[in-house]
Amino acid sequence: MSRGDSGFIRPGYDGLEVPDAPTVGTATAGDEEVSVTFTAPSDEGGSAVTSYGVVAVDGSGNSIAGTGSSSPVTVTGLTNGTSYTAKVWAINAFGPSGYSAASGSFSPAAPRGLFAGGYAAGSATNVIQYIAISSTGNATDFGDLRDPFVDTQGCSSSTRGIFAKGGWTNSIQYVTIATTGNATTFGALTSNQSSFGACSNGTRGVFGGSDSITNVMEYITVASTGNSTDFGDLTQARDSLQACASPTRGVFGGGNNGSSTNYNRLDYITIASAGDAIDFGDLPSATRNLASCSSSVRGLFAGGQISVATNVISYITIASTGNATDFGDMTAALYELAAASSETRGVFGGGYSGSAVNVIQYVTIASAGNATDFGDLLANTERLLSCSSAHGGLS
Repeated sequence: MSRGDSGFIRPGYDGLEVPDAPTVGTATAGDEEVSVTFTAPSDEGGSAVTSYGVVAVDGSGNSIAGTGSSSPVTVTGLTNGTSYTAKVWAINAFGPSGYSAASGSFSPAAPRGLFAGGYAAGSATNVIQYIAISSTGNATDFGDLRDPFVDTQGCSSSTRGIFAKGGWTNSIQYVTIATTGNATTFGALTSNQSSFGACSNGTRGVFGGSDSITNVMEYITVASTGNSTDFGDLTQARDSLQACASPTRGVFGGGNNGSSTNYNRLDYITIASAGDAIDFGDLPSATRNLASCSSSVRGLFAGGQISVATNVISYITIASTGNATDFGDMTAALYELAAASSETRGVFGGGYSGSAVNVIQYVTIASAGNATDFGDLLANTERLLSCSSAHGGLS
């Protein structure tokens, strides 16, 4: 490109000394925002590049811009559900470059949480339902799993939700979170796990533990399909545990030996590199059938069975190690519940305490405190699976 070809150069700037345009990369939409990656120009012109700009343009030509010092740059204030493309430019002391080529189209959306399967009215269900995490209100029907799923977990990228179950179904299924519809076959768990914990970043999902009381962990590549692959071993063989994640690290907590012994153990893994888990610290109490969710910084573990149901929420700082700290209380003591999260909010759905409940409740992850009512599930349900489009592993 010859500098200034775009007509972007303003009077008073030297078009021969401005940078070449950056090379646009991937535009990743979020809640009323987009994060755009790019490659800096090889020719910076007459002086070093000092900043970059990104402009998001909708189909009517309306535009909103953002700036930053390096890739990626985030543009905020977009309209959820509207289709945009983005272009990038570079700025040095002599002025701005021309625009890059346009990115692929993207549509910002409010973060969505999915709750699936479980026991409702005394029998296993295949129902999938969804919520908008940043608002409040009752869950809405999404579609159906291919089989009824209980005693298992889900994980997700920002676009795809994964639900896995060993045992008689031994099935991994997926949905596209931003749409609605029935689940599609993904593959199978090679070790036939069940009653495990699951976590993910934007690339990999990892499943750990089993109701056969093993320490096995397996992983999948979320964007593809196929059977799971061996990842490594947990520090303790157990079932009925839970897990949460940052973009780099997964943390598994709690569990049971299949009988009368619960565990307070916390293990961590580096999601991108297969290997055995490492001791992280301890939960406040030995607990099974709890729920977990996270931001990129904090992981929450909530409810579960100690000797009886508990309402306790505790938290960890995922990037460090150490014992969990008290966060607050749920609205009621529950176990066999599920959780979904965005970067700011954790949402807990369903559960059991003498009978199944339809309660949905939420907390603000960055600030300790008690949970607040969110709305209701479609039915009183325990032993659900869950995932979301904006959890801490995706930030």
